[in-house]
Amino acid sequence: MKLNSAQVERTLSQFDAQALPDNHPVVPQLNNLFGDHTFFLDRSGLNVLEPTEAPGVETQTGKIVNLAYWSDENLTKLTPHEPEPTGVIVSLEPTH
Repeated sequence: MKLNSAQVERTLSQFDAQALPDNHPVVPQLNNLFGDHTFFLDRSGLNVLEPTEAPGVETQTGKIVNLAYWSDENLTKLTPHEPEPTGVIVSLEPTH
């Protein structure tokens, strides 16, 4: 899920992480691996926000999904794995 700047701010107010800016050199590689998302780094690794399922309702919440764990103590290398929900649900304000 690609987020606009307001949604990124709203997500970061509820999830302790750092958003990778779209112009970061690693983002094109991440997009090739995982699709077009806004990527977040936290203590556990690489995460994205996936929409929660609500038929007929505009997406206003999302769940944080971990895509890769840190594989070194310096938090410089990531090891991808099957997407794992973290249990964190983020409330998004509707975009106008």
